[in-house]
Amino acid sequence: MSDTTLREPTHRVSPRAVRYWTVNSLIGGVIGWAVLFAIAWFLPEGRWWSTTLVWIFVLIMAVNVLEVVLEPMIRYRRTRWEVSEGKVFVQTGWLSRDQRIAPLSRVQTVDTHRGAIMRLYGLANITVTTASAAGAITIPCLDTHLADRVTAELARITGQTRGDAT
Repeated sequence: MSDTTLREPTHRVSPRAVRYWTVNSLIGGVIGWAVLFAIAWFLPEGRWWSTTLVWIFVLIMAVNVLEVVLEPMIRYRRTRWEVSEGKVFVQTGWLSRDQRIAPLSRVQTVDTHRGAIMRLYGLANITVTTASAAGAITIPCLDTHLADRVTAELARITGQTRGDAT
């Protein structure tokens, strides 16, 4: 039996991704807390759901703290990408690890996305759409200048690659 362990991709995402993921988690947490506070404000006190709501709130706050403190650092260590040897290879995840590889001959489109918060941190995502039922591959949180270079390189390579891309 041969060992077919898949190696990690070579490149990390931008170190600024940690701050970006932290801010995203904070925003999500604040919205969740605001909804719970609003619900608690309008519900009458002294009912069975008051205690239940308090415990749900505590649980959600604990999960949000983990998301804000741990998730960005773990995601940064685990998220890697590579474009080489005729393939796009991405590894993502913080609780579970996903690895996606797509041959460049199957690439149909290459898109760059910069949301409002991403622009504040100088970051961009690259989405590589392939002729696959598994969906597109996203390379997250690259520096904008690097994302532009990688997008241009992918467009150049896929324009020269023979294949049906279907």
